Amino acid sequence: MRRSEQDTKELPSVLLAGWQEGNVNVPYWLLRYYTQLRLQEQDVMLILHVMAFKQKENKDFPTFEEIQSRMSIPQEKVIAVLQKLLKEGLLRIDEETDPLSAVHSEKYNWQPLMERLAECRLEELLEERAALRRQAGADASGKKDIFTIFEKEFGRPLTPMELESISGWMDKDGYPEELILAGLKEAVFAGKVHFRYIDRILLEWQRNRIKTVEQAKEHSQKFRAR
Repeated sequence: MRRSEQDTKELPSVLLAGWQEGNVNVPYWLLRYYTQLRLQEQDVMLILHVMAFKQKENKDFPTFEEIQSRMSIPQEKVIAVLQKLLKEGLLRIDEETDPLSAVHSEKYNWQPLMERLAECRLEELLEERAALRRQAGADASGKKDIFTIFEKEFGRPLTPMELESISGWMDKDGYPEELILAGLKEAVFAGKVHFRYIDRILLEWQRNRIKTVEQAKEHSQKFRAR
């Protein structure tokens, strides 16, 4: 369809209005792991519409017609997809009764979906950890890997978030494994064995361009001598 000159002039204001309406928060894990849950694209799109109705229009329980009006599938297919998600325990319908008005209502709950996605992430983390253990064993036979050393100092198994923090230090931040272990040693020495303190140590060393264990030792000695 050809636009008139007036339509073209109004385009910037329409775009601005679109930005001002805001965005919908989409769980990244849903996009990353939905195939592991054997979901199809239309299943994911329906879930996103349910989330959008809640976030942007405050509708906890949109009708089949409302959902179908924003999708390219017929209403009977919308119903079939919803039934599939409910049957597989990815969506749940919660019932509520207002204590003041006694009005009964229903709402979609996607907490079960998030729990399943968290399980996918945990499996991935455990596999990454196992791969790092295998690599550590191949690189230095008999040498304990970094995760085992952390667990020994913490006196307990590491949580998935803690495993991800260590992986992030190595993969995203680029800290050498030896420097991370030096940071752990500093935390133990200070009696502050927790990840936030270790992260602050590593950031401090990064700001001071410390890249080796020897440089870290010199920096710590100067700091204690103040």
